[in-house]
Amino acid sequence: MNNLSGIFGDKKKIIIGMVHFPPLPGSPLFDDRQKGIGYIERVIREDLLALQNGGIDSVMFCNENDRPYQFQADYGTVAVMSKVIGKLEHQIKVPFGVNVLWDPKASLALAKATGAQFIREIVSGAYISDMGVWNTNVGETYRYRRLIEARNIAIFFNICAEFASRLDTRPLEVIARSVAFSSLADAILVSGPMTGVSPRREDIKKVKENVNVPVFINTGLKVDTVDDLLSVADGAIVGTSLKKDGVTWNQVEESRVRELMKKVEQLRK
Repeated sequence: MNNLSGIFGDKKKIIIGMVHFPPLPGSPLFDDRQKGIGYIERVIREDLLALQNGGIDSVMFCNENDRPYQFQADYGTVAVMSKVIGKLEHQIKVPFGVNVLWDPKASLALAKATGAQFIREIVSGAYISDMGVWNTNVGETYRYRRLIEARNIAIFFNICAEFASRLDTRPLEVIARSVAFSSLADAILVSGPMTGVSPRREDIKKVKENVNVPVFINTGLKVDTVDDLLSVADGAIVGTSLKKDGVTWNQVEESRVRELMKKVEQLRK
C-alpha cells in the first residue's frame, strides 16, 4: 500500500464506499419535473453522511445511474457532479475519489476541479461490450493528467470491465503484471461480470501474486464474503451491498455500513 499511503496512511484493508448519483441532466432516466438538481444534491448528501457515520474509510462519487452508459461524458454530467461535490466540500471528512463512466479524461478533470485524490476507470485494453466496441488510450489519459497538472491524482485501473469482455486473450494475471509495469497503475481493480457481483477469489489471488501495487475488489463485496475475499485483496470498493435491500439504485443504509465495517475491523485485528 506504500504508493497509496499519501491517501490512506497506514490503514489496511481499505473500504471505499460508493456515492451513486441519481440520473443526471442529459441522461435518459433524468426527470427534471419531479427530481431536479435539488433532489440530486439531497440524495448525495444523505448517502455521503450515511457512509461516513457508518465508519467508511473513503468514498467515491460516480454517475452510476446514467444508463445506458457512454464512452464520452457530456459537459452537463461533469458540471453537475462538480457543482454537487463542491457544495459538499466541507462535509466530506474522508479521502475521496470520482468516476465519470466511462471517460478517464472526464474523471481526471472532475477530480482536479473538486480536489479528489483518485479516480477509477477502464484505462487500458480493448473490449466488446453492451455499449459497443470499447477501445482505450492509456497514453493519452496520462498525458492529459500531466497537461492539467493532476499528477497527484492516483489512477485505479479496472482491468476486467463490467458489462464487457476483454478482447485480450492473455490470462488476467499477465494483463495485471503488464499494466502495473507499462501503464503506471497506482492500484489494480478486479471486478465481477457486472455491478454487485463479486470476482472469483482465485482471480484476485492470481493478480495479487503477480503485481507490486495494491489490488482492490471492485464489485460485489458483502458482509459474508469479507473474510474470504479480503484475505487476499488490499481493499474493496463497495456499493450495492450498502444500499437498502441490497439494490444498487437505492440509497445507502448506515446500519449496513456499520455492519460491514465491523467485520472489516475484526479482520484487521
